Order: sequence, then C-alpha cells, then structure tokens
Amino acid sequence: MADITAELVRQLRDKTNAGMMDCKKALTETNGNLEEAETLLRKKGILKAGSKADRATKEGVIASYIHGPGRVGVIIEVNCETDFVAKNEIFRDFVKDLMLHIAASSPQFVRREEVPEALVAKERDIAAGLLEAENAKGKPKPQNIIDQILNGRVEKFYASACLMEQPFIKNPDQTITDFVKSKIAEMGENINVRRFVRYAVGEEV
Repeated sequence: MADITAELVRQLRDKTNAGMMDCKKALTETNGNLEEAETLLRKKGILKAGSKADRATKEGVIASYIHGPGRVGVIIEVNCETDFVAKNEIFRDFVKDLMLHIAASSPQFVRREEVPEALVAKERDIAAGLLEAENAKGKPKPQNIIDQILNGRVEKFYASACLMEQPFIKNPDQTITDFVKSKIAEMGENINVRRFVRYAVGEEV
C-alpha cells in the first residue's frame, strides 16, 4: 500500500478541485496513482463542483456574528454568482456555519496563498530548531527524512492557520474546502469565501 502523503493529496486537489477527503480516498483506492485517482473522481462525479470554480462571483453577503456573551465576533464576506442564491436560506445558513466555525477555531487567513512567505519561513525555522534538538538526543535522521518531517510540520501549520484547510467543527472528517464544495454542488453556483475578520475581547486584530 502506497504512503498517501499530504503533498500527494494536495497535488490531486490542485489538479481536480475536489475536496481533500475525496482526494485522499481516491488515492487510497488507487494505491497512490494520481492519474487513476483523477479518473476515479470523474467516474464518481465529484468534479462537478470543481467545474464551477472559475465562474465569477459578484453577488453574496457580508454577515456578522456575535458569540455567547459578546466576547467574540466575526464579520465575513462570502460571494456567489446570483442575488437569488445570496438570498437563499441554505446559503445564509451556510454563512452562519462558517462564522460559527471561525469564532471557535480562530483561523488567521482564508487560504494558504494569503500567508506571508516570511511567516512560513519562520514556522519552518521553528520546526527545524525543534527537530535539531530532537536529533541531538537520539540517532540523527537522514536529510530526506528531515525534509519530509519539516514539510509535514509546515502542512500542519497551514491546516491550523488557514480557514479553508481546517477541519469543519460540525464534521471534523470534512475540511472547510470540502464543506464549501458540498454547497457549490448543492446550490449549483460557484461560492467564494472572500475575507473575514475575527474579533475577541482584549486581542489585537
């Protein structure tokens, strides 16, 4: 059985626009073969949502949410293609779920492309320092293993810091990207989480 790495899953996701869990399952079923996994996703019809990803999203909503006794608040902009969908109750409930998730999970960015390179480099340096300390206590690891570990830890940082890569609080087996794609498929329109701000009492924005 092939090792289904996060990088392999990312490659398939970038190629197909399918959700991360769908990509991982397809790769597992095809023993890590990217081409066969893409074909399998097509056969299952999972790429239907991805085919809408390039369509313009000029409608949508700006919504706000105050959590509990008023110590956490979220403002979000979510775009769709038509005003009809923007007014749809399913879409509005979807936006509420996103705000609830943001309030609970504290992402810093919408997606990894927004993360400053300097911050990624800093996280990699921290991981390298920790790994160096671990190596000093035991048998040194070969460089290729070190690189794999560092890449894995950077991927974990992205999964923690980026909204679209976080596990959805209502369904931890599904990332926010998967959740968005499920709504794209359900409503038949492209949906784009454009931006958000999370406020917490005593914290800087």
